[in-house]
Amino acid sequence: MSRLRVPRSRTGSRVHGVGVYRPTRVVGNDEICARIDSSDEWIRRRSGIVTRHFAGPDETVITMATEAARKAMAQAGTDQGDVDMVLLASMSFLEQAPAAAPRVARALGVDAGALDINAACAGFCYSLALANTLVRTSEAHTVLVIGSEKMSDITDPEDRSSAFVFGDGAGAVVVGPSEEPGIGPVVWGSDGEGHRLIAHNGSWLSTRHTSRPWPTLRMAGPEVFRWATRVVPEVSRRALDAAGLDVTDLAAFIPHQANVRIIDSVARTLGLAPHTVVAKDIVRAGNTSAASIPLAMDDLLSQGRLTSGDPALLVGFGAGLTYAAQVVMLP
Repeated sequence: MSRLRVPRSRTGSRVHGVGVYRPTRVVGNDEICARIDSSDEWIRRRSGIVTRHFAGPDETVITMATEAARKAMAQAGTDQGDVDMVLLASMSFLEQAPAAAPRVARALGVDAGALDINAACAGFCYSLALANTLVRTSEAHTVLVIGSEKMSDITDPEDRSSAFVFGDGAGAVVVGPSEEPGIGPVVWGSDGEGHRLIAHNGSWLSTRHTSRPWPTLRMAGPEVFRWATRVVPEVSRRALDAAGLDVTDLAAFIPHQANVRIIDSVARTLGLAPHTVVAKDIVRAGNTSAASIPLAMDDLLSQGRLTSGDPALLVGFGAGLTYAAQVVMLP
C-alpha cells in the first residue's frame, strides 16, 4: 500500500520583520464634521479618533500593500526568491476578482502562491495563523502576511455613525522559520447571526463612476460595542491559555483598532499589568480594519517602548462577525 510523504513539522515560526504604509493625506475631525452633524469633541469622546489617513487616487489596496510588504521584507532581510506565499487580508478591495494578492506578488517580483483573505477586521490574525501553519509544516519557508485597506472607498462621508471611524493604510509582516516558536496557537471563531451589524448597504446613491447605487458600510455601533466587549476578553484569555502564558507576562496588547472605548474596556476586563503597553494607533490612524494590527505593532516598535522577543497579544474582531487571537513574539 502506497503512503503519502508528508513534511515533518519545524520547531516553530515567528515574525521576522514588519513594514507599513500610511497615505500622505491626513484628515482631521473638523474636515469630517463639515459633512456630518457632529463635532471634534463628540468624535474624540465617542471613539478617541483625532485624525485618520485617506488614500489618494494612486494609492490603492494593491500599491499600499506592496509598499508595506517591501518594507517588511527589507527589515527581515528577505529576498524575493525566499517568499513562498503571499496572504493579503482586505475587506475594501473593490474588484474582488481577480484577486489582489497575485498582483502584489508580481509588483514585489515574487513568484509565489498568492491568496486574498476576507475576514474583515480579523483578517490579519486569520492570515497570520495560516502563515504560522504553513511554515511549521514546511509547506512554505517564508510567508508575507499583509493587511491593506482603502476604507474611504466604502465609507459614506455623510453617514454620521461611521464617516468619522475609518481610515486607510497597510501593514505587513514576514513570517519564517524559527528554532523557538514565536507565534502561539490561534483561537478563532465566528458569529454569523450578527453579520448585519457591520455590512454593506447600497442605499447611498452616489455615482462614483457608475450609475448604480454604491454599496457603503453601515454599522450598528452600540450593538458592535456590546459584542466586542464581551467576546474579545474571552478569546484573549483563551489565546493566553493556549500559549501557556499569564496576562502578567504580556509586554504589549495589540487589539484591532476599532474604538478607544472598546480597547480600554477590554484592557480593564483582562486586568493587564501596569507594564503592559496598550496599542492605541487608532487615535491618529482611525479604524483601518485588516491593516490596523500591523500598523499598531509598527507604531509601538517605532516608539522604542518594546524590544525584539517581547510577547504581545493580538486580537482581531469585526464584520462577519469574526474574531481571532494569538500571542506573538515581536520582531
